Amino acid sequence: MKVVIAGGGSVGRFIAQELSAARHDVTIIDSDRDLVKHYIEKDDLGGTRWIAGDACDLGTLTTAGLSDADVVAAATGDDEDNLVVSLLSKQEFGVPRIVARVNNPKNEWMFNETWGVDVAVSTPHLITGLVQEAVSVGAFVRLLSLEGGKAKLAEVTLAEGSPAADKEIVELGFPRDATVVAVVREHRVVVPRGDTVLRTGDEVVVLVTADSENSVREILVG
Repeated sequence: MKVVIAGGGSVGRFIAQELSAARHDVTIIDSDRDLVKHYIEKDDLGGTRWIAGDACDLGTLTTAGLSDADVVAAATGDDEDNLVVSLLSKQEFGVPRIVARVNNPKNEWMFNETWGVDVAVSTPHLITGLVQEAVSVGAFVRLLSLEGGKAKLAEVTLAEGSPAADKEIVELGFPRDATVVAVVREHRVVVPRGDTVLRTGDEVVVLVTADSENSVREILVG
């Protein structure tokens, strides 16, 4: 898989290191020429290719090979730059998958298909969700947004009195555009099937759309 990363900071370098270790073809674009020179000489990211230039410039993106990239990760520390990179990657080069970093959670609403973003990763929202997931029982906690907010990965720890407790998944009548993807029970993962019985204290991980979210919340929380 060919991946182009906009932003050679700590986030971009970590992504590159992990993907290169998995034998993917990785290119990083960064505007800091001294930084690029340093890491080219250091060469500690598994053969990652570095390009010095503005990732918001069509010429730089062309040099980086976006015309045949499978994924672009817009991972700079500037939300405006990440949006521009996402839009150019999708509209000018037709990159199939755009993953964009959200630095300011107030800007997350813009990271959608209008700007070419397929998946927006908001670290503040993700941390908040994980904290809520750890301490909240009986609450519907969003963990991750997918497809520009069209789908969400969420978690509910079933409380006493949950309408889903002691029932098989097939009995609960989940909407067609929602599904239970995992159940965590006593520190082990249960792969859900239709006849899986949910119990009080189960952490139920669900994939929902905007249309099905309220129905799923009603089923699991009440």
